[in-house]
Amino acid sequence: MIALDNVTLTYPGRTGPVTALAGTTLHVRRGEFAAVVGPSGCGKSTLMKLVTGLIRPTSGTVAVEGKPVTGPVKLAGMAFQNANLLPWRTVLANVMLPLEIVPPYRQRFSRDKAAFQDKAMALLNVVGLGAFADRFPWEMSGGMQQRASLCRALIHEPALLMLDEPFAALDAFTREELWCVLRDLWQKLGFTVILVTHDLREAGFLADTIHVMSARPGRIAETRAVDFPRPRDLDVCYTPDFTQLVHELRGKIAEARQAA
Repeated sequence: MIALDNVTLTYPGRTGPVTALAGTTLHVRRGEFAAVVGPSGCGKSTLMKLVTGLIRPTSGTVAVEGKPVTGPVKLAGMAFQNANLLPWRTVLANVMLPLEIVPPYRQRFSRDKAAFQDKAMALLNVVGLGAFADRFPWEMSGGMQQRASLCRALIHEPALLMLDEPFAALDAFTREELWCVLRDLWQKLGFTVILVTHDLREAGFLADTIHVMSARPGRIAETRAVDFPRPRDLDVCYTPDFTQLVHELRGKIAEARQAA
């Protein structure tokens, strides 16, 4: 479903050009849950923006569903490090925004608005924001805004879900709860996911495949298949095999840092 082939991205810097990615190749199958990990500054978020068409590569090709990416990808739901909620809309209205603009929901938004509101409220209740549905983003903490952003990314059941550290601002218990919510939604609906995360446990629990990036300029240094049986329970995170996976991934990232 997603193909980056020999992608390089260079952008202007204060002291000269900066190469964020160099010769990066990444393929993700339809319905696959892929995670991308690596040291800070390696280009993980840049990779996400390339896939979604928010930026264009300097060289190489980016394609989604066999079509070159030339602009924003319409079939994607996105949640990035910054929540980017619209400050003049309530939390509930922010979450419902994709239903107003993404086909086929927008054609029946007026008719089915009450049902859509119920769907949005159900998501908000899952992440502990049900009581804040009528608040505005500027009345909430950064962590609460991130939770609302995740709900907005999921509300229209996208074919491609792009997640850039969406759980980083949450406490450990809520984070694990949302891992399970995302796991269940993915298994039920079968959309494709690319998750950028610094949390190796998160990557190991959720992903089919983990791509480890090198230090800048970023490239895929190693790809690991995660073969823990599905559906996965949180108990898998405490098994020796899981601990070994996390340990090996941490070692690979440490090598990348030392090579920087």
